[in-house]
Amino acid sequence: MAGDPLTVEKTILVLLAAGMSQRFGDTAKLHEDFLGRPLGLHVAVALEDMPFQERIAIVDADPLPYDQHGYRVMTNADPKQGMASSLHLGVDCAKAQGADAVLIALADMPRVTAAHVYRLFDASAGPDAVVASSDGDHPVPPVLFGRGRFDALLALQGSEGARALIRGGRHVVASTAELVDIDTPADLEKLRALIHSRAAIDRAQGRMTG
Repeated sequence: MAGDPLTVEKTILVLLAAGMSQRFGDTAKLHEDFLGRPLGLHVAVALEDMPFQERIAIVDADPLPYDQHGYRVMTNADPKQGMASSLHLGVDCAKAQGADAVLIALADMPRVTAAHVYRLFDASAGPDAVVASSDGDHPVPPVLFGRGRFDALLALQGSEGARALIRGGRHVVASTAELVDIDTPADLEKLRALIHSRAAIDRAQGRMTG
């Protein structure tokens, strides 16, 4: 069912930051430094000025200080149950508060911008909306779900994601650099190298034009 675009003011932001280090070895991935800030805080800070109805961070036993950035912190006591258990916590809150939508974001995607998230809202239409990000090939988070999809999200189990819902929704393309997610130490080193390389190019161009 089509309708008006969803609004940020009636949407709950659910930032998933629990149980995200399985492929990162013994290190707490979200605590790793990236550009002078813990990796897991980048997207939180990028979205903290958007006027969401509420911002919720779903964390595990070793959380970052999301509360200092305007997030209500909820602990997933058993993140090994999979991503669905964290999703349930956030969607339950959105349903209880009468929100029109939830925006699901991942704390290990440090380059997501508010500008891109606003584009997801622009592409939405009505309570059954599903609007995912895309690198041009595959849909990925952040994903916007209208309230008509809440029960389907609450029915997910274990490590099951919302892939079927996402595949059938709208997709808003952004660059692969913005939608990069960090799963392994090698991913983080690759991103650091890319950022430093771009910075060096910018400095060189500045010297040439200065």
